[in-house]
Amino acid sequence: MISDELRQAAEHGRVCALAAQGQRDLQRCLTAHSDLFAEGPFDGALTSTIAMVTAFSAPWCSAAELRLTNRAVLWVFALDWQVDRLATSAAELDRLVQGQLQVADGAPPSADDPLERFLAVLHADLAAAPAFDRMGGAWRAAARRTLLAMRREWQWKTTMGDGLQPRPTLAEYLNNADNLASTLVNVVQWIRTGAAETEAQLDRLVVASDAVQRALRLINDLSTYERDLRWGDLNAIMLVDDRSVVEQELKRLVAEATDLLEEFRVDCPTEAEYLTRQLGYTTGFYQSTDFWGVS
Repeated sequence: MISDELRQAAEHGRVCALAAQGQRDLQRCLTAHSDLFAEGPFDGALTSTIAMVTAFSAPWCSAAELRLTNRAVLWVFALDWQVDRLATSAAELDRLVQGQLQVADGAPPSADDPLERFLAVLHADLAAAPAFDRMGGAWRAAARRTLLAMRREWQWKTTMGDGLQPRPTLAEYLNNADNLASTLVNVVQWIRTGAAETEAQLDRLVVASDAVQRALRLINDLSTYERDLRWGDLNAIMLVDDRSVVEQELKRLVAEATDLLEEFRVDCPTEAEYLTRQLGYTTGFYQSTDFWGVS
């Protein structure tokens, strides 16, 4: 008789194999788009962490079903790097955002823009999914929200030090949590898997995903405060008088997200489990490390 411990270990091994397949595909992306990923922290450790979070969030999926989700996360990291580390002016950032918005809507990429070319490949693969004709609007809306949120945070970050613009409140900061892009990635996952119950409940699922996203924003900030200080990035802790304010807000957000997810246990059990695992995995992950590997 096979013991429960052996079954559990075998399941862990299967999920790790799923992550390994995802990482290999992401490494091929790095090679195929070497002009985009030549600089910055785009190494094996980053692709490994991306593949692990998707595998552990949706272990019932195949590697093929997670491929686009993994690639969407990689695009988000490349986008975030260009917005936060490479953009030097508002005009440059506006051009970047406008170009990405157009490609996310299906326009051809600029020949000399590697980020647009990578997004165009992602968009083409996503548009080939059977559910895209019915759910593509959710992709375009999520992409727009993410890009505008990244631009808004860049504007906050670059004007906070001049004394002319007030810092955002914690509530305003959390309302801009689309810059984390987890809802965007979740929409990609749901379009790719294309379950009928997901499509029927998509609007409500996006609301639940946004609640999880706000919690993830603070989980990230509480773990990366020192790095954000070094990099000059914005962090929720910078917006309050005491770190405990953020910690208490996180507890409230986790409770809010958990209550919303409980409402989906009957109608959309797989999606509720997916978002729950995403929240739990990220909580554990950030206890000891970070996605970015650059100090």
